[in-house]
Amino acid sequence: MSVRITCITKDDTNNENRYTAISELGWKNESTGNTGRASRLEMYNWIKFKGGSAYVKDSSNNTAYLMTAETNRGTQYVKTIADETKTDNLLSLPRC
Repeated sequence: MSVRITCITKDDTNNENRYTAISELGWKNESTGNTGRASRLEMYNWIKFKGGSAYVKDSSNNTAYLMTAETNRGTQYVKTIADETKTDNLLSLPRC
């Protein structure tokens, strides 16, 4: 299953990086119309261990897929795979 990430909630306190500041991601399954929210760790686990796929589309319809990553301290997070856009697709999403 693949979902489109539509919004993010960020924790504005001190974080290891811009991605670990994301506490929640809003998503939509464009095939079924189902929507929901997942914590950063839930999305990480779903992609890494359950074969899930998530992506972001920008206003020009460019698609960037999410990948899993870990900081040097072991904090798990998701980020977009670099694409041809100059802005960060995931961090540019509106707040949920």
